[in-house]
Amino acid sequence: MSTSLLPLRRLTPPIHLLRAFSTVARFGGVSRAAEALHLTQSAVSKQIQELEKWVGVDLFERSRKRLTLTPAGERYEKAVRALLSQLESATLELITSTDGGGALHLSSLPTFGATWLIPRLPQFQQQHPQVTLHFVPYSYDLESPNLDCSILFGEGHWPGARAHYLDGQDVALIAPPASFGGPPIRSPHDVAQYTRLRHLTIPHAWLTWTHAWDVENLDPLAGLQFDQFQTIIQAVMAGMGVALVPRCLVEDKIAAGLVSEPLPEHGLVSNLGYWLCYPESRANIAPLVAFRNWLLTQARPYREPTTTSLAAQQKSRTKLRGSGSDFT
Repeated sequence: MSTSLLPLRRLTPPIHLLRAFSTVARFGGVSRAAEALHLTQSAVSKQIQELEKWVGVDLFERSRKRLTLTPAGERYEKAVRALLSQLESATLELITSTDGGGALHLSSLPTFGATWLIPRLPQFQQQHPQVTLHFVPYSYDLESPNLDCSILFGEGHWPGARAHYLDGQDVALIAPPASFGGPPIRSPHDVAQYTRLRHLTIPHAWLTWTHAWDVENLDPLAGLQFDQFQTIIQAVMAGMGVALVPRCLVEDKIAAGLVSEPLPEHGLVSNLGYWLCYPESRANIAPLVAFRNWLLTQARPYREPTTTSLAAQQKSRTKLRGSGSDFT
């Protein structure tokens, strides 16, 4: 029978049947599911049978000791689990939204989240107890229905999104701690004695730095490449080389002596940084308004970036293409 001919009621099973199904699937049996649902085993078994009769499909393969999902049951359980989770989140947001609060679903780059955002969040919770924060896996997809805002790294321009600068432009040159006994770095030219560590998505960082400080005795495209700042910082701590990283990610480690900053006056101001981003459609939801207003009190002012010549950038692009490296 075509699904268009099925009664609408049959396509929307009762919520208590779906919850019983999802719980039995999670625990792999009726006994533990009944405990979790505060029902008798008999009641849970009847609900599973009723759901199977409702949809006309066997959802479990039955053995003496265990219930195992059928292939159809596996597909259905994934969808049901996601729907129940969304329903719970929507209900929580509704319950808590009467006082201007609600649930806020956000994502953040791991290093920035752990180093910069999390230490500040207790203040937000104290000032806005009516807002419940839900961290979701990091995503650039601001159109996702499960995401209200995201902290992104870039120049501050994403189609269809509002962006507010937070931090990260101030880039520090860091080196292994003095205890490693490496060659001293007394001027920018001394950096050539060390291996340069580079971030995968910022291939021009060392090029910009060498032109800013007139350093000609090193190749700005040579060195080890990493995909996260946290890994780069750990590599510097281990004595693997020197790096250019956002100061906001490494201030505590410089203060603790875990890395050194041999040339405090020879960093640079990047055109890249961390930004709070969200789609226009969510700009006025109460939890986001509260979070945005608070977060901007923690932000640093935006500054004009250090620039390098167009010719130098073109030269870098040519080298990157010739080496087969990605250019982003």
